[in-house]
Amino acid sequence: MSKKKTKKYIAIIGTGYWGKNLVRNFYQLGVLKTICDLDKNILKKFEKLYPDTETTQNIRKILLDKKIKGVVISTPAITHYELTKKCLLAGKNVLVEKPLTLDLIQAKKLIKLAQDKKRVLMVGHLLHYHPAIIRLKQLVKNGVLGKIQYVYSNRLNFGKLRTEENILLSFAPHDISVILSLFEKLPKKVATHGMSWLKKGIADTTISYFEFNKKQGAHIFVSWLNPFKEQKLVVVGDKKMAVFDDREKNKLTTYSHKIKWDYNKMPTAKQAPSKIISISPSEPLREECQHFLNCIKTRKNPRTDGKESLNVLKTLTACQKSLDNKGKTINL
Repeated sequence: MSKKKTKKYIAIIGTGYWGKNLVRNFYQLGVLKTICDLDKNILKKFEKLYPDTETTQNIRKILLDKKIKGVVISTPAITHYELTKKCLLAGKNVLVEKPLTLDLIQAKKLIKLAQDKKRVLMVGHLLHYHPAIIRLKQLVKNGVLGKIQYVYSNRLNFGKLRTEENILLSFAPHDISVILSLFEKLPKKVATHGMSWLKKGIADTTISYFEFNKKQGAHIFVSWLNPFKEQKLVVVGDKKMAVFDDREKNKLTTYSHKIKWDYNKMPTAKQAPSKIISISPSEPLREECQHFLNCIKTRKNPRTDGKESLNVLKTLTACQKSLDNKGKTINL
């Protein structure tokens, strides 16, 4: 008796630096039907790698294909709005890479359009599908770390260089998304400082500061001109501290360091041994792709839906405004 074939109902638009990873995952999940890219030579390579998958340079082929239920968009951010809009109007469910758009009004229009069409709109904020971040959020929710006082994130690398968008727009959305989820609210104030060397007006490194209230804050440092790769998130609570380091074998570690006060009201740091938090290994991108498929099937809201991405974009927009005004504090 022959094995029943999995229905193919996913199309991917854009097969560049990140798109090729999406192609691989959806193909391995057995649901990839069509690959779309403007570069004919790239499509020829994918035809050899995935001979049972259709390729096209024309998005209309995807929009008119009734068998395609979901479209994954991995193109430059400036194209996200128009492509996502066309797909939603055609009745497709959409997973779009971060950021959803570069404009708040456009983002709100897409969210409303998805609601009106009763279609899934999901944004690729990848860290929410990382098993270590999922576990970290559980620790915070369960009060293991106590009240969150401070969070900082470093996302550094040598490359991937871009000329159409700055490092803030390229790297920071992931970390903003996680930090907002840890505090469960928008910051009251932001300030971003940056510098550019490779191309005038395109920041190569930025540091963003976030104030949630007088006793809760965060900062994000991003750069594509760092000599080594670093992806680290540190959470400081009033009970414990936690470190997520994606470059380490053990991704999540907690510390029970304490501050002791003597009779003269002088603080003393008392260090404690670290504790490795056990994590079930899985590929975050595979989890994200599977989540999109599950949402299409069950009609449930994605973990990183349009509303979540709107809060990220509000914060990101304020950071960009601060950067444009030489680090001026912006109120949200």
